[in-house]
Amino acid sequence: MNIAYAAEQAFAQTSGGGVGGSNAFLTQIAFFAAIFAIFYFLLIRPQQKQKKDREAMLSAVKKGDRIVTTGGLHGTVTGLSEQTVTLRVSDQVKLEFDRSAVGRIVEVQSQKDA
Repeated sequence: MNIAYAAEQAFAQTSGGGVGGSNAFLTQIAFFAAIFAIFYFLLIRPQQKQKKDREAMLSAVKKGDRIVTTGGLHGTVTGLSEQTVTLRVSDQVKLEFDRSAVGRIVEVQSQKDA
């Protein structure tokens, strides 16, 4: 009898028959499902919501709105097309930007007399 054969016989006698294997597999599947759920609720879902809100904001831009570009330029919308926005930044200065360069729409504050 050689050593390899003896090691195989000893290993075969100590194995439990596979009962614990299915339990470990279910635990591993549950662990990966929990990790996926955490990633979904902490990363994927908020990013999808933010993208949806940004697309709604970009489609709501209209002439006369005061906006700030992603570069920090303030201006008033004077023209719109499918892909571009024309801003008036001064009396005689009009600049054309991609619609995706719009950072936010500035809310006009009403002046209150106290």
